[in-house]
Parts: sequence; C-alpha cells; structure tokens
Amino acid sequence: MSIQINGTTIDSRAINIESAHHQEAGADPRYALRRAAVALAVRELLLQRAQELGLGDDSASDDALIEALIEREVEVPAANEETCRRWYEQNPEHFRTPDLSEVRHILLAAPPDILEERDAARSLAEELIQRLQQDPDAFPRLAREHSRCPSAENGGLLGQVSRGETIPEFEDAVRRLSVGLAPQPIKTRYGFHVVEILQRVEGQRLPFETVRPRIAEYLEERSRRRALSQYIRLLAGEAHIKGIDLDASESLLIQ
Repeated sequence: MSIQINGTTIDSRAINIESAHHQEAGADPRYALRRAAVALAVRELLLQRAQELGLGDDSASDDALIEALIEREVEVPAANEETCRRWYEQNPEHFRTPDLSEVRHILLAAPPDILEERDAARSLAEELIQRLQQDPDAFPRLAREHSRCPSAENGGLLGQVSRGETIPEFEDAVRRLSVGLAPQPIKTRYGFHVVEILQRVEGQRLPFETVRPRIAEYLEERSRRRALSQYIRLLAGEAHIKGIDLDASESLLIQ
C-alpha cells in the first residue's frame, strides 16, 4: 500500500511505522493502517501548503510549519457569552455536582460461575433482610459476622459514594433504591449484597459563571476541529491524490 500526494509518495513502510501510533486493543490491525495512511496523507497535504506559502524557515520543524499554517488559514470563532450560555442551558446534566448516597452493605460473596454458591449466597442475603426488617439495629453486627467486604469492620458502612466509585451494577442499583433497607438482595459479580441507603444528597447545578471557561474551551475546540476538517477537505479537493480516498475518511481526518 502506497499513497501519492501531488506526486510525493508515502510508501507502505512509512505507513506501517506510523500505524504503531494508532493501535487500539482488540481492534482489527487494518484499521490502524487506515488511520495511519490518513494521518500521513493529511500531514503531507498540510506541509505542502505551508511550503507553498513560504511559511517558516529551514530550521522550522514539520510540526511548527503545520501550526503556523493552521494559525494563518484556519479561523476558529471565539465562543461568546450567548453561545456558552445556550450550551449551558441545553446540557444541564453536565454542570452539576454528583449525587451522593450514604450506603452500608453486607456482601455475601460467591463466584459468578458456581451456581450452588450463588444460590446459597442469595438465600442467606434474603434471610438477613428478613432479620433486619425485624431488627434494623442489627445491621452492624450482621455485617461483621457475614460480610466479605473490608467495610465489615466498620459495620458495612461504605460512606458517601457517587458515580464511578463502585462497580457499575452496584452503582446502578444504589441509584434506583429509595432511602432505607432494600427489600431484595442486589446481585453483582462478587455475589449478593444486603444494602441500606442511609441518606441521599442530590447533586446541585453549578453556576454558569463557574463553568463558563470550561464551556468556552470545549466549544472552541469543537469549532477548531470542524474548521480544520473543512480546511483539509478543501486542500484534498484541490490536490492530486492516489491510493486513498480522503472524502471517505471524514471521521479520521483530524484524529
């Protein structure tokens, strides 16, 4: 596989070397080669345009030439107050403090692939829930006796947890539960959990003034990527290119 950009050849060896920077675990190696080919083709287009305009000098690196070219020819509009505020109003879920849940639990451990142990753990969890419904104050003692989580030493108390602090299946269950003792065990990869929500603190929306710089940075980066993609397509449309179709590679143009 080789590519020509206005008569300049990018050979298969260069593409293979570049592909090492585009590998993704579990992905088809051909995808890395494709990404590498697009990256080298785009780089060559930009360098040729920079040289055509006489940017930089003999000591300038390729990266410096490309940066100078982009600064000169790619216009990125600043994100003004109105644009930032509109994004803030349209995406409220991105601008709030996390929900917090104060949780305690009893883990009845069981491997996911041993059905007998899973059934026993579920049965014990159901039994403990029944006992706790009659005697809620027994939770710390039962946690110390039965739980296989390090929190057992603290009566099963996990403290305040928020998104991303526990495994996803436990987190999803906690988010759905009401305050109080869960009436059914929670199943996870580790076994079954007896769970009690002690308190829930809902997240609060952050003030616009606090997040405006972050919104502006995000919107300007998005605009930059869009403008750069359009600029590259313009250069490609005016170039003589063999061996690759950049029009079919829009999603890869500025990776």
